[in-house]
Amino acid sequence: MSANSFDARGTLRVGEKSYEIFRLATVDGSARLPYSLKVLLENLLRTEDGANITADHIRALGEWDPNAQPAQEIQFTPARVIMQDFTGVPCVVDLATMREAIRDLGGDASRVNPLAPAELVIDHSVIADKFGTPDSFQHNVELEYGRNRERYQFLRWGQSAFDEFKVVPPGTGIVHQVNIEHLARVVMVREGQAYPDTLVGTDSHTTMVNGLGVLGWGVGGIEAEAAMLGQPVSMLIPRVVGFKLTGELPTGTTATDLVLTITEMLRKHGVVGKFVEFYGEGVAAVPLANRATIGNMSPEFGSTAAIFPIDDETISYLRLTGRDEEQIALVEAYTKEQGLWHDPAREPEFSEYLELDLGSVVPSLAGPKRPQDRIALADAKGQFSHDVRDHVAVVGEDEASMESFPASDAPAVSNGVPSSPVSVTGADGTEFEIDHGAVTVAAITSCTNTSNPSVMVGAALLAKKAVERGLTRKPWVKTTLAPGSKVVMDYYDRAGLTPYLDKLGFNLVGYGCTTCIGNSGPLPEEISQAVNEHDLAVVSVLSGNRNFEGRINPDVKMNYLASPPLVVAYALAGSMKVDITREPLGTDSEGQPVYLRDVWPSEQEVEEVVASAIGQEMFGQSYADVFAGDAQWNALSIPTGDTFEWDADSTYVRRPPYFDGMTPDPQPVSDIEGARVLARLGDSVTTDHISPAGAIKADTPAGQYLTEHGVERRDFNSYGSRRGNHEVMIRGTFANIRLRNQIAPGTEGGYTRDFTQEGGPVSFIYDAAQNYQAQGTPLVVLAGKEYGSGSSRDWAAKGTALLGVRAVIAESYERIHRSNLIGMGVLPLQFPNGQSAVSLGLTGEETYRITGITALNDGDVPATVRVSTETGVEFDATVRIDTPGEADYYRNGGIMQYVLRSLLRK
Repeated sequence: MSANSFDARGTLRVGEKSYEIFRLATVDGSARLPYSLKVLLENLLRTEDGANITADHIRALGEWDPNAQPAQEIQFTPARVIMQDFTGVPCVVDLATMREAIRDLGGDASRVNPLAPAELVIDHSVIADKFGTPDSFQHNVELEYGRNRERYQFLRWGQSAFDEFKVVPPGTGIVHQVNIEHLARVVMVREGQAYPDTLVGTDSHTTMVNGLGVLGWGVGGIEAEAAMLGQPVSMLIPRVVGFKLTGELPTGTTATDLVLTITEMLRKHGVVGKFVEFYGEGVAAVPLANRATIGNMSPEFGSTAAIFPIDDETISYLRLTGRDEEQIALVEAYTKEQGLWHDPAREPEFSEYLELDLGSVVPSLAGPKRPQDRIALADAKGQFSHDVRDHVAVVGEDEASMESFPASDAPAVSNGVPSSPVSVTGADGTEFEIDHGAVTVAAITSCTNTSNPSVMVGAALLAKKAVERGLTRKPWVKTTLAPGSKVVMDYYDRAGLTPYLDKLGFNLVGYGCTTCIGNSGPLPEEISQAVNEHDLAVVSVLSGNRNFEGRINPDVKMNYLASPPLVVAYALAGSMKVDITREPLGTDSEGQPVYLRDVWPSEQEVEEVVASAIGQEMFGQSYADVFAGDAQWNALSIPTGDTFEWDADSTYVRRPPYFDGMTPDPQPVSDIEGARVLARLGDSVTTDHISPAGAIKADTPAGQYLTEHGVERRDFNSYGSRRGNHEVMIRGTFANIRLRNQIAPGTEGGYTRDFTQEGGPVSFIYDAAQNYQAQGTPLVVLAGKEYGSGSSRDWAAKGTALLGVRAVIAESYERIHRSNLIGMGVLPLQFPNGQSAVSLGLTGEETYRITGITALNDGDVPATVRVSTETGVEFDATVRIDTPGEADYYRNGGIMQYVLRSLLRK
């Protein structure tokens, strides 16, 4: 029960029902707040307990100073938690392990149970092994069940063992699309109370639901576990960036072009740790699907959330997607009562302001390795010609380049572009030639765009026009279609568009993330062989949100984000060396050139198909029994009982060591003495670099472990699917094939130098870490700017901790990874402003001493700690423990230990 210090508790009557609500108007200053802060204010009013959440916290939010730097901590209690299976499996593993740990410490195992709705969607496990055939979907689903049976049995056990935990089975859709189309409530109702739907999710793209006016963001799995167990999320009241939209998108542009433009703008502006809120007259002109597309990309521009307010468009979408009329009426009545309904004439106060005229957006791509690196489509060929030189050696370059790449090994230059053509014979006997820039993967994939009917219909209409002109995809292109929900295939079928996509090889391969998460599947053997033997810099074009190095496919060096219609266009063109705005995509049946403009569908054509082919009943049918699953799912045998029966032979699900030797009270925090550097890394190191999700190579420690345990190479699956096994994941930490550890120059992948041995020979990072742990030597990581950007991958922090890393010293951090490090008991430190490992002369070969950490034992959080080396380098590193709550987690050795001890005390 709320302490109700502001007398905010009241009643809202909607139709025949009455709901208890907490009125925002009772707090002075609430009317001027941005939408997102109003949602937080309601959260505090409803959960005020006089201890963790007090009247002072509520008053501070009402008195929010938009110009102040964040300093006031509040405790946010999300209404629900959402997960996908890559991150969800380790969550459930941790909860199962926590039940055993609390029992062993004399507590009640049943106390470890979600206290709020927790929903998991299995969407990250399907791999596009087979493509371009009518049976691709069925084949890939069968492989998925074969590979993941142990994981799926474990999740089915969790669904029966834990209250408030539900699983959406495989083959349903992508978590974020399922969320906006079905799971999101917009306004929650529980025990007679009505309040805003809020959430945290174990995937960074949880922010897609911001398009519906639902405040939520991605957190690490360990934070999500704490939220499920009733722990509020500790946060500082953020700065809020107001983003004003005006005008309309011009003909020929898509929602993808818009979101890539916004991503570039916001990444340049700097919004890490901030909320972004869209407002203005132009908001009404932005369809809900486009809002969701923009919200989805929030992690790419770095904000915590990127939210749209609720208006008539929100209501229309809820009705379209089959929400019942009683719920829709509640959403409208509640938001209008609380001042949460969008009024375009009223401008809230914001900390910072940006504005975009939608009419200035142009067709765009982003790449070749970061989502924020937007390229105007008309400049794509020229930019590729420049960027490819970072991935290949070129005859005639300066002597510095030639020292590493002898001229005899380097490709020639043709028209200013590196060229190294290779003849290939396809599986069907077709002969063709591939070169640098060949599009080897063209994938319509990812929640970002497959939730958007306009771009999906646009892709299908482009395919139709191309087929009618006699165009075909190039034979070296792997083409895949992985929609975010079954509704997409329903409207394709109803509109008669499926056969045209099939004709170009865009057959359905699965309902899941596939290519965007690294599950693109292998390239055809003859293509892969040619690429690797001749070191070709081939590319992927995907309608996703992530294009980081080593993520999409191990054979593909350069990756470009694009709208679904452009994905189809590049499958036809077959190369980034083709300027598809000026050069033909191919020739028609009469030998005449066919240009992009010839097959690009008009807005009217797209709108007519959307209007005629998409109906409310589709969503009702697709989600009628969304948690039930098919015969394959229900045939899985599962154990019973409150605690899980671990299989000692399992290579997928194993009991992790987080609570081994844990005592009821935490040990004092200690300084770090005699530490060695495990990795010295540059800028923009992502969580994909730290903990890859893709393929497991046979000659790596993870591959060797699986081989030793009797797993055949064909059954290795991916790192993402093995996240329930800490033994695989420790060995896969810092194992991305594109990681460059500057301690071991000239290497690429999971290598370091092992200074436990004379001379510090190069070795696998895992092997070196084991040797350091055997000697009792703590480890540190040195890094550059934006360390830990990308996915909210808890294993990037878990693996770091289990390797024995005690501290990370970086120039700057992305929000989620910094908090995850603290959640695993790893200290995040920051170089002094303007300083770096390079400027300080740190090579990574030094021994480190970090003192001043023990101040945490006195209840304080030191602003800095002293870092010194035996070489004489000394500096004061900023301690990035940003809230008192984070300090409590660190003192306990991690968030899971803190929660477990809290449960023991209750």
